[in-house]
Amino acid sequence: MKAVTVTDDGVKILDAPTPKPNATQVLVRVRACGLNRADLMVASGMAHGAVGGAGTIVGMEVSGEIAEVGSEVSGFAVGDRVMCSTASAWAEYAVADYGRTVKIPDTNMSYEKAATLPVALQTMHDAVVTHGALTPGKTIMIQGASSGVGIMGMQIAKLKGASLVVGSSTNAERRGRLSDFGADLAVDPSDPSWVYQVLEATDGRGVDTIVDQVSGYVANQNLAATAILGRIVNVGRLGGFSGDFNFDLHAARRISYIGVTFRTRSIEEIREIVRLTWEDLGDAVVRGDLSLPMDRSYQIEEVTDALARMKANEHFGKITLSVG
Repeated sequence: MKAVTVTDDGVKILDAPTPKPNATQVLVRVRACGLNRADLMVASGMAHGAVGGAGTIVGMEVSGEIAEVGSEVSGFAVGDRVMCSTASAWAEYAVADYGRTVKIPDTNMSYEKAATLPVALQTMHDAVVTHGALTPGKTIMIQGASSGVGIMGMQIAKLKGASLVVGSSTNAERRGRLSDFGADLAVDPSDPSWVYQVLEATDGRGVDTIVDQVSGYVANQNLAATAILGRIVNVGRLGGFSGDFNFDLHAARRISYIGVTFRTRSIEEIREIVRLTWEDLGDAVVRGDLSLPMDRSYQIEEVTDALARMKANEHFGKITLSVG
């Protein structure tokens, strides 16, 4: 099969053995793949805290048809249209754990659209609802809101009854579009005055929750913009893996600072995240209340162009690859 593979000279389309599902997995004939920021690290051969390097097949979300079902898997059959979060996804075939596999709920949904959903839905339900503890009437900020995951986070927050949703983007054009996806206030995280804008919008309290995909240089500003007894959920590190941190401000505002990642979760934990996500949000997906704008779709042979677009931060919403 063809697979997007890391080499010493960047990613290339190489031949690879078709994987064989184990007892708890399904084999998927891949039709479309979603791109995520984490894929840039893997594609560069410098995956942070994850398996990477030459020979690694890139990718973490796909859609397609089930081609084979493991002996202990129930509820799925060959031919089912599914979407999955999994590793080694950018290939003609990929294996996925049954608990990370979901039937595409809408018969009219394209494979490209389905491939945009698994990572964004699971990441942001876990961050906004489970760890962010968002309930009706509370306020929330999504740092890095113009990414696919960020856009999904704002929509979930609105769906859950947030009284104020703040979104951030350093790009003025993309910032201007955030209101279309749930933002009541859009701010520029590279402009220090954004903290005052958030405080003004919350009568000086700060937001109850910040879901942070930036980290790094905004860490202390996040602390200042979060309400006493609020929460900061550290999802991504687009602004850097380390930075200055005001421990006194953190203590004074009694903020819960929560780190999340899928890399160190057991398969049982991930299965539960997927189950909770679709139990809570599945109907909203079918209604079309939760969906992502499509930025651009590339053929898998154009993967270097797709990665370059994401690396340059030129996209709004999701980039996908079509396979076969």
